[in-house]
Amino acid sequence: MFQALKKQISDNFKRLPTSPLFCVAIDRDEIWNQYISGFDEEVRQEHNCNCCRSFLRQFGNIVTIKDGKVVSIWDNIETPEEYAGAIQHLRDYIHSRPITDIFLGSHKNCGTDRNLDTKRGVTWEHFYIELPISVVKSNVDTLLAQARDTKNVFKRGLDELTIDATTAVLGLIEENTLYRGKEFEAILKEFLKFQKDYKKSPSRKKDNFCWANSIGTGVVAKLRSTAIGTLLIDLSAGMELDAAVMSFESKVAPGNYKRPTALVTSKMVEQAKQTLSDLGLLGSLERRFANETDITSNNLLYKFRPSPIPDVFAEISQESFVNPKSFSNAETITIDDFISKIIPESTSIEVLLENPHLANMFSLVTAQDNKAPSLLKWDNQFSWDYTGGVADSIKERVKAAGGKVDGVLRFSIQWNDTGKNKNDFDAHSTEPSGNEIFFRNCKKPGISPDSGQLDVDIIDPRGQIAVENITWSNKSKMKYGTTKFFVHNYSSGTSNGGFTAQVEFEGETYDFEYVANLKGGQRIDVAEVTYSKEGFTLKSLLSSKASVNSKEKWGLQTNRFHKVTNIMLSPNHWVGTDRVGNKHYFFALDKCVSDESPRPFFNEYLKLELDVHRKVFEILGSKVKIDPAPNQISGIGFSETQRAYLIAKVQGKKFTRIFKINF
Repeated sequence: MFQALKKQISDNFKRLPTSPLFCVAIDRDEIWNQYISGFDEEVRQEHNCNCCRSFLRQFGNIVTIKDGKVVSIWDNIETPEEYAGAIQHLRDYIHSRPITDIFLGSHKNCGTDRNLDTKRGVTWEHFYIELPISVVKSNVDTLLAQARDTKNVFKRGLDELTIDATTAVLGLIEENTLYRGKEFEAILKEFLKFQKDYKKSPSRKKDNFCWANSIGTGVVAKLRSTAIGTLLIDLSAGMELDAAVMSFESKVAPGNYKRPTALVTSKMVEQAKQTLSDLGLLGSLERRFANETDITSNNLLYKFRPSPIPDVFAEISQESFVNPKSFSNAETITIDDFISKIIPESTSIEVLLENPHLANMFSLVTAQDNKAPSLLKWDNQFSWDYTGGVADSIKERVKAAGGKVDGVLRFSIQWNDTGKNKNDFDAHSTEPSGNEIFFRNCKKPGISPDSGQLDVDIIDPRGQIAVENITWSNKSKMKYGTTKFFVHNYSSGTSNGGFTAQVEFEGETYDFEYVANLKGGQRIDVAEVTYSKEGFTLKSLLSSKASVNSKEKWGLQTNRFHKVTNIMLSPNHWVGTDRVGNKHYFFALDKCVSDESPRPFFNEYLKLELDVHRKVFEILGSKVKIDPAPNQISGIGFSETQRAYLIAKVQGKKFTRIFKINF
């Protein structure tokens, strides 16, 4: 009878999935008491066996998990009547206990199969099973500790990390906006499936769920302890998306990594779309260039109208270049006085487009549907965008890397190598005070009392052409004296190629090229710029090509006069608005046609009700494209907060004058 029961238990064990097997927590005396108390008292002593007792204490708690349910070696067997109570006691006891470990054995044989009683001439049978090779290990204690650690990390991750956080990160990866995100996509998808199943699992079964799914899943189970896990932790704790991603990327990205755009998730997009729908603004997203027919006369400060009066400045043809310095003695006037005193008497206005004005070129934008409600804080559909384009490639790359290109003095370098040989060229400058600006004080405002700052420092360009950039932002803080510029090869080995460099000030750009390889640690002096009361002067230490002649942008050339078609304030200060934000002065120019797609809106322009979705609108602002238009209002503009000037030729019915308009 017992032999048949023993065989059933052995066969039952063989049917259990062996990967993994688990142990439930038992009291070694209690499991034996449960078994022996299941027999009738009169036969109990007959079953009091030390070999079976040892088996139950060591191996009676083996279980597996199948379809979310615990299965023991005592389940699903046909029990002889004499053993029915004992086996049922074991089932009930084992199923009442929690899983505490995986099961591994140090020997193949579990228990004593049988032994011969020589005194009685009887062979006694005992509980006995043989382990598969897959669970027989020599370092059992170490493997058990590792399994417990993996399970605990897995459970903590499932308890603490939210489904929303995982979904958000997968959304960033899908949009290809998370640095090295593709490396984590597969494990995140698998972890998300576990999260959803875990959420559905009853509380009493969650621990077993973790045991069943932590073994053999590798890095997925320990996701919480990985770099991507720290991002999930921060997002689950409520950290702002940008801050959490910045923290993550600081761990996995080179020190020079810069995020070009804001970050949004699909959930954030849906919420923003719903808000637009609720406000009736979905149809207001489509934008276009504004043209003169869109503007009412009461919002124009000046509009050109052909006049029979001859132009006394005809000898200064728009086809002729002029030297801006020749107008240094022009009559100065403030922009407010120009608007109130000069414009009302003007019949024709031309302005001199100078090289520094290229960054001030603007376009006026409005809604495709002029009946759609306004997205903006002011009561009209019009917004504006200053140029995002820069004429030369170094400036383009500097700007794309997050550097400033509109300072009063700029020194930029570009590596000629793409980084395949691990070059590391550094831009350095030494100010008149002796203060040196270079990578050790990168992006630290206040390091330079002269307002200089290194704002782009590349370490590993990852196969791209690298740039570095130093800019001085405040001329009033700059001391008289000489600033020196040089390039240092920080790498220990010889470079693969040289570099180009650029110095810019007062609208003049000087380009330098060094074509030879640089030895490790070699320094190449580029130029010196001396600042005095007369302004900036440059001394070349390498061969240079000065770009001081006319440049072309949007169909207009600099150092030429161009006809003004109309003058206006920015739309946030038009008649009937609440006058929100800074005032801008716009001079629309004849034949000025932007070849860029202006940004349709900026977050600071949008209604306050949309501010909660600012991340989404930052992305939308970069993705909503505006079609080219030959008839557009474009020209040059100046903020009331900006110190600048503009040379204007003005003809009126009774006067012809040249002004230097100060902003």
